[in-house]
Amino acid sequence: MTDAVLHGFVDERLDPVRERLAGFLAADPDLSFQAAAFHHGRRVLDVWGGPHLGEHSVTVPYSVTKNTIGLSVGLLIEQGRLDLDAPVADLWPEFASKGKSAVTVRQLLSHQAGLPQATPSLTWDELLDDHAAAERLAASTPFWQPGSAFGYHAVTIGNLASELVFRATGRTLHAFYEDEIRAPHDIDFFLGLPQGQDERRVATLPMIPPADDTSTIHSSLLGPLVFVTPGEPVDLANDERSWRFGHPAGSGTGTARGLAKLFAVMVTGIDDAAPVLRADTVAAIGQQQVRGYDEVLGQPHRAHAIVFQKPTPGLAFGGPRAFGHDGAMGALACVDPDTGIAFAWTIARGPWPGGADPRALRLATDLAPLLS
Repeated sequence: MTDAVLHGFVDERLDPVRERLAGFLAADPDLSFQAAAFHHGRRVLDVWGGPHLGEHSVTVPYSVTKNTIGLSVGLLIEQGRLDLDAPVADLWPEFASKGKSAVTVRQLLSHQAGLPQATPSLTWDELLDDHAAAERLAASTPFWQPGSAFGYHAVTIGNLASELVFRATGRTLHAFYEDEIRAPHDIDFFLGLPQGQDERRVATLPMIPPADDTSTIHSSLLGPLVFVTPGEPVDLANDERSWRFGHPAGSGTGTARGLAKLFAVMVTGIDDAAPVLRADTVAAIGQQQVRGYDEVLGQPHRAHAIVFQKPTPGLAFGGPRAFGHDGAMGALACVDPDTGIAFAWTIARGPWPGGADPRALRLATDLAPLLS
């Protein structure tokens, strides 16, 4: 049944945003989204609408999940258990093979290590495992000299980061995130949807290309190797083995409210509580590490911090200190420490051709001027 009504809470200063969101729903009877934002830790937006998503619906926002990696790394830096400039092999000796002894944690977590795929290619059985893919990646030769270039480690950054966290803490990234971040702060975003939450899950719907679309996707030589996994295919968002595992790079499950709260808790503080991360830690994980041509995607204008994406002309979600991550099917979650905006958008069916929904990008940057 079509529901063109916008539900939820909107700060009165954001009346233009309320009207815009209601207009989106009126214009597209299939559109279903959740949007949430905090401003310096105060809730200013918490809405949902459309026929597919309710207030408590949870979805898999694909690579928006990577924000859990970056914030977990930030907490480990804060705790003195990770050093961005230390060699990965200091914690993970096996990683030093095949010319990787000098690769730093900083390089590994900013897509510079040359390991967007293993040799031979990883299977889903290995990727959806706490250690198997990481062991294979540690034994592989990088596709480029680490530090000489960067390329999107679309899935493998989750396996690499999880093993790094395990070597630093004795816990998987899943367990560390759950114990140290999600559960203590009651954040409605999970790495692995728990039993008992299944009735909340809404499938991610396929994008629909326009009838007159004749565009072609151009990728690098590495693209097909990275994005084609041997064996039976797995739908990251909709196959239970994926969302039950909760791959840190692409199949966490939750709400926009949960994602916005995650950033607010960690970076700006929420209500009257201090943020979990100190300002210098936030600056370290949010600082741009690479910008330019992506060896995997074949795109000339990409930028990354520690795991996170940085704003670019095609992904303009904030100012120069903003960081966050989009997802393949339209979702977005980000924070701008300068404006105090923590923002998230989830969507049941993203717009063609994928990546962050342009409507979400505009909202992420339009909120701060209205609240100032």
